[in-house]
Amino acid sequence: MSRGPVSEGETVHIAAGGVSLEGELEIPSGALGVVLFAHGSGSSRHSPRNRYVASSLRGAGLGTLLIDLLTPAEEHVDQYTSHLRFDIGLLATRLVAATDWLTRSPPTAGLRVGYFGASTGGGAALVAAAERPDAVGAVVSRGGRPDLAGEALARVKAPTLLIVGGDDVEVIALNRQAMAEMVAPVRLKIVPGATHLFEEPGALESVAALAARWFDEHIGSSRRRGG
Repeated sequence: MSRGPVSEGETVHIAAGGVSLEGELEIPSGALGVVLFAHGSGSSRHSPRNRYVASSLRGAGLGTLLIDLLTPAEEHVDQYTSHLRFDIGLLATRLVAATDWLTRSPPTAGLRVGYFGASTGGGAALVAAAERPDAVGAVVSRGGRPDLAGEALARVKAPTLLIVGGDDVEVIALNRQAMAEMVAPVRLKIVPGATHLFEEPGALESVAALAARWFDEHIGSSRRRGG
């Protein structure tokens, strides 16, 4: 079913546990699915890395929702304390609220949801995926901390792709640790020569291409089959 285009940067507000979260939604015509971005430590929906990946996914026929998981007041406090960015339970609860909003709001109702998590957002995405197994069809983590998902790892059903920079040695180890606790289909892809933020030439392009293929396979193809 073809859907009308949504203008880039359309601002949406999503109620989540007594606060209002602000995000940017864009759904290309005929979208095959929608990807919800969970930003990482000290970041926001304005992260240039996530925005680059989101643009690439839209080019591949996927809708995107870039959302701030903390309110402006919380972001201000977190600049000094850094505690909210590691509150995986809080971030996951807000991702679940955004997922529920996507599943019932036009033009995204009926679209399969994917998560793209970065840094601590990778852990929050997996906890949220465990809470909404019927809605979430795939997870991609970039330089993420899936280990922070804890016991939720064993409950994740969505196929999960973990992307880590080849020079991000400590995070590679943490991702392998998390993989050992998962029963869902999970794959680790290491981008040679990349560090934690994937700032090296070509590194982020590799991330975007890997993510697009993963989401196409797990949420796009099922829609084309009528699933």
